[in-house]
Amino acid sequence: MAAKDAELRDVLNSMKGRPMAPQDKAPKLREVVVASEPTNHGTLVGHVGASEFNVGGPDGVGHISPGPNPYDLLSASLAACTAMSVRFQARRQKIPLERLEVGVSFQHGAQGEKNSFERTLVLGEELNPQQRAFLVEAANQCPVGKILGISADIHTRLDTTTAGHNASAPASYEDDLEELSIPYIDPD
Repeated sequence: MAAKDAELRDVLNSMKGRPMAPQDKAPKLREVVVASEPTNHGTLVGHVGASEFNVGGPDGVGHISPGPNPYDLLSASLAACTAMSVRFQARRQKIPLERLEVGVSFQHGAQGEKNSFERTLVLGEELNPQQRAFLVEAANQCPVGKILGISADIHTRLDTTTAGHNASAPASYEDDLEELSIPYIDPD
């Protein structure tokens, strides 16, 4: 047994200072966990890494918990990814982007149509038309947008502000929950 321990120690010592093998550098999966708050059972709290955030929406007993609901979080994911993609490409191409704002809203599609996201980009005024077109294309290439675009339409437009441009009725997460056809099961 002592010989095996010595052999293992020699192997570990020989590995010191050597770079890790590629399989050891596999990216860590980040998991978002949403759990009920132990002190307030109607509140849901999301956790990712060291960050926490409230998740809003119906609590099951007739109240609406504060915070962004799942549709808001989905829209925020698209807005954040879009902003990061545009900023990355602007820096990569040395485009002088001093102002960037991305607004996203989610709407249900009419009967038989896809749901959609309305995305508004506000880019700095110092850009020429070619730079603007390039950055709109960068927005349309964001990874989250590609994933969401499989089952929803994403409409992107340039504007001078993101506020107040949603003319259609937004999707209501609370209304959608009420429409779920979940049968009542009597726990006898």
